[in-house]
Amino acid sequence: MSKALFIMMMLFATAQTISAQLPSFKLKTIDGKTVSTDTLRNDGKPFIISFFATWCKPCNRELSAIAEVYDEWQKETGVKLYAVSIDKAQNANKVKPLVNQNGWPYEVMLDPNSEFRKSFGGEMIPFVIICDGNGKIIEKHNGYTEGSEEEIIEKVRELTSK
Repeated sequence: MSKALFIMMMLFATAQTISAQLPSFKLKTIDGKTVSTDTLRNDGKPFIISFFATWCKPCNRELSAIAEVYDEWQKETGVKLYAVSIDKAQNANKVKPLVNQNGWPYEVMLDPNSEFRKSFGGEMIPFVIICDGNGKIIEKHNGYTEGSEEEIIEKVRELTSK
């Protein structure tokens, strides 16, 4: 396959992904409430879905770093973050204590078979999806390095300035 053809295929695949709506999965919150993922919204404002696991140190650092500036983000842009644990069912009981211990102010859901995460092609965590106010997927981001939360809020700012 030629390099040009490969690049065109990658651009086409990215464009399809970016314009997609959220798929429909039934997840439980850490309080036992059932949520349909295709109905996740934020009153017409952008929202973030962050996939994590209790055992994933970079995930925990990212969610904690965002928690430190989350109030500011919400005041500035109205953004909401949904945190989705991919811990296996036998470890789901570790999620709520971790959330409480860290004081994470997010709505937290459980994806024990990683079906929701895998539907986006996300293999590595932390895995973040940014959606516009209509629930369309605008951006996907893998991994975490200190300060990369700034990339997330910059994308949200772009969405709220339109």
